Amino acid sequence: MLRNLKVRDYDFKLIFLVLALAGIGVVAIASAEPSLRNKQLIGVIAGTVVMIVVSLMDYTKILQLYWLIYAGNIVLLLSVIFFGDDAKGAKRWLEIGGLTFQPSELAKILLILFFAQFIIVNKGRLNTLPVLASCLGLIGLPCFLIYLQPDLSTTIVIVVLFCVIMFAGGISLKIVFTLLAVTIPALAIIITLALNPENNILKEYQKDRVLAFINPEEYATQEAYQQLNSLMAIGSGMLDGKGYQNNEITSVKNGNFISETQTDFIFAIIGEEFGFKGCAAVIILWLLVVMECISVARKAKDDAGMLIATGMGGLIAFQGFINIGVATFLLPNTGLPLPFVSYGLTSLLSLFIGMGFVLNVRLQAKK
Repeated sequence: MLRNLKVRDYDFKLIFLVLALAGIGVVAIASAEPSLRNKQLIGVIAGTVVMIVVSLMDYTKILQLYWLIYAGNIVLLLSVIFFGDDAKGAKRWLEIGGLTFQPSELAKILLILFFAQFIIVNKGRLNTLPVLASCLGLIGLPCFLIYLQPDLSTTIVIVVLFCVIMFAGGISLKIVFTLLAVTIPALAIIITLALNPENNILKEYQKDRVLAFINPEEYATQEAYQQLNSLMAIGSGMLDGKGYQNNEITSVKNGNFISETQTDFIFAIIGEEFGFKGCAAVIILWLLVVMECISVARKAKDDAGMLIATGMGGLIAFQGFINIGVATFLLPNTGLPLPFVSYGLTSLLSLFIGMGFVLNVRLQAKK
């Protein structure tokens, strides 16, 4: 535990923003799927306790166990492959002691911690070929294990998260631009080949989701159905919304035209019931959380703390952008939760743990 703590150094603003987002999530989930309200509320309470406990630990001492953190992450992901529970054609969950959780959500936080320390240990050699190759190998293994579940969306999140941490860690801009020059054309070729019916790079449902985004009219009753209805729900809310838990027969939610409203499309529920004002409130709170993480990163006492706060800010920013983009049909359907708002206890608790580390970095910030 940290010593000589001062209450004035605690980031109460970040706690308020996170709890405000989580509170909106509980309210929205109670409307989307009333039976899950109490579970989410318990998750928020438990997450808050865990966040406070983690914030009082010394992250510098925890990071000294970075190889143990990495090994534990790999063991959990391997356990999913061999012992995981199947659900909806995917094997992403582990059951331990009657509790079911999704290791890939915790992996995001563990990888932030691991690379925060790994980059510091190799700070002077980060731009050398051996260290860069090691970084690619170390991120490649967990990405491959998550992709096998299959969970392409989480794999993409972790790749983006890795890029953010490497950039913040001081990777040479020359290397960045060289990789972009190679990666962008390569991705264009891979996507073109992946959408070819004769190739198996993407699963059939993944191909359909991309094609539905490109040509929604053709897939209006299939893969684009969810997103089109989500867009209709958000638009129908107009400025003030139709009202919380309303009984209107014109409600997209009440007509059960959107599935997984408590997770992937929670933003549609907020838009329909609370209108533009509700959507704006969520987006503002989400952006303020990201900005506060960046502010903490700038004040961190060392580069490891800076990387932890930057990584958490990048995770919340990217995942939130993708979820809202899917709900508003700006992006293909991916199945990522909206941070602190969507239902999902593993995701919620993992994010609270991550915020605990950000608070910890702020407590030890430069004076």
